Amino acid sequence: MEENVKDRGHWSSKTEFLLAVAGHIVGIGNVWRFPYLCYKNGGDYIIGVFPGVFLVPYLVFVVTCGIPLFLLETAMGQYTQQGGVTCWHRICPLAKGIGYAGQIIMVFCRCYMIIPAWVLFYLIFSFSSQLPWASCDNTWNTNECNVIGNNLTLNWTGQANSTLAATEFWEHRVLSISRGIDDVGSIHWEILLCLIAMWIICYFCIWKGIKSSGKVVYFTATFPYVILLVLLVRGLTLPGALQGIQFYVYPDFNRLLDPKVWMEAGTQVLFSYSTCGGLLTALGSYNTYNNNCYRDCFMLCLLNSCTSIVAGFAVFSVLGFMAHEYGKSIQEVAESGPGLAFIVYPQAVAMIPLPQLWALCFFAMLILLCVDTEFVGIEGVMTAVTDMFPRVLRRAGRRELFLLFFCIFTFCYQLIMVTEGGMYWFQLFDYYACSGACILFLAIFQSLTIGWMFGAEQLCDAIEDMTGSYPNFIFRLCWKYLTPLVSLVTLIYYLVDFTPLTYNRKYVYPGWANALGWILALSSILMVPGWALGQLWTAKGSFRQRWLGLCSPDPNLHLTRKQNTKMQGTNSSVEMEDLMIKASAKKHKERQQKRVQC
Repeated sequence: MEENVKDRGHWSSKTEFLLAVAGHIVGIGNVWRFPYLCYKNGGDYIIGVFPGVFLVPYLVFVVTCGIPLFLLETAMGQYTQQGGVTCWHRICPLAKGIGYAGQIIMVFCRCYMIIPAWVLFYLIFSFSSQLPWASCDNTWNTNECNVIGNNLTLNWTGQANSTLAATEFWEHRVLSISRGIDDVGSIHWEILLCLIAMWIICYFCIWKGIKSSGKVVYFTATFPYVILLVLLVRGLTLPGALQGIQFYVYPDFNRLLDPKVWMEAGTQVLFSYSTCGGLLTALGSYNTYNNNCYRDCFMLCLLNSCTSIVAGFAVFSVLGFMAHEYGKSIQEVAESGPGLAFIVYPQAVAMIPLPQLWALCFFAMLILLCVDTEFVGIEGVMTAVTDMFPRVLRRAGRRELFLLFFCIFTFCYQLIMVTEGGMYWFQLFDYYACSGACILFLAIFQSLTIGWMFGAEQLCDAIEDMTGSYPNFIFRLCWKYLTPLVSLVTLIYYLVDFTPLTYNRKYVYPGWANALGWILALSSILMVPGWALGQLWTAKGSFRQRWLGLCSPDPNLHLTRKQNTKMQGTNSSVEMEDLMIKASAKKHKERQQKRVQC
């Protein structure tokens, strides 16, 4: 029976690992969230000498939380050769709940599959002779619809109740949005078909594991950069682009005193670096033992942050053009999240010559960013589950069947997101279950476990054994003190300054919806203390014995060179002591024999 169990396998090349990680961490959040946060919180950087305001807290969190956690998770996977759950069992069995919590978050994060479904819907309409979000003569438009374009003018400031054609296309055609979360309404069948198409694509991208996903990322992780570069060059040549760039980079140093700026920087770093979900551990586990994960960590983190900054220039150059055409300020046209991707940018693209071409480029880039993020995320979950049940799932056809079951399961809970009230449910999952308190909570306990229970020095020794480079002392400082402290302060402020969820700054979610959101968040958070208490309760021996046993790493873990040297030294000492005891016993016996003879 054991002969039928397949080997775990490794990446075919280092490039596959780098592209897989890059494809996941560089996602749609780099395009629609980071640029807006830079503008909102005082700019990204000022051209010349001085660093901008948002970059200051952003870099603080990158250094104290982002890079340390990124290296921690990647090195854990490579050292243990296990996924996001079983790696904790080998490192510190008491903290295995961290792994389970991360997988719960990763399952909830599959709600983001609805985004590429929306993008695909827009991509299909981009082939139209006239972009549907560029006119007001469609069946879904209202009397308040207004548009501005190449041959159209609009005194927009004089019509307070007017709405953009792109807004009406988004809300009435794509979402068919209802009045609230309790008004689910009917299923939007066109979006449902797009969602099915996205799930089919993701399934076949990873149905053979890293053998298939490792090849797909060569295209999905690289081509978005080509399109981003094209959009950046086109945006910088538009009239008003300089105005948009100035608003993007202009600093407001007073914002440094606002704790909310620091909180938003922290959550942006943790979310965009894909930490605390076990994904980096899963991807790192397919590396060979001697892969230089220490160097890879710096390269990938730098790529992530640089992509965010460049995307900001591409986005705000186009927003500057849009503000120039409207005769309005950037503050009045800039938005974050879906509003930027599905309203503001499409409206701006409709005003550029050859709008269909630029719409195709923009939405093709978004769909590749989304699909890459999603199928790599699913691979992380599959790796974790397969490592938990290797004898069951590493047999011919078993993994493919389980993957199909997982895709159908997550697709089913997404059905509510393709209804008229789907946008409200999507925001509920995004706000509570996939970010915020649950990510910060795991960041605290993950760093404390490695820093104090497993030992920051021991992980550094493992990294040195694998890569030949001993990590900088800053990493030990972060794992022990800075990362848990900074994450804890951010979490406390998040809870103290917590505001109930709203949609579009107008609709306030009812109490039961916020309560449901906290239940979703606690479902992952409570796994950490719940697992620890359960293990301490069921283990045998005194409390001290149970604690020490559950905090001890797997004795079968790969021994580093330092550990081997120490063990050899210990063995040599033991052997020398045995020889001395035997020699002493022999002399004592000889003396006894002489006395007897006398």
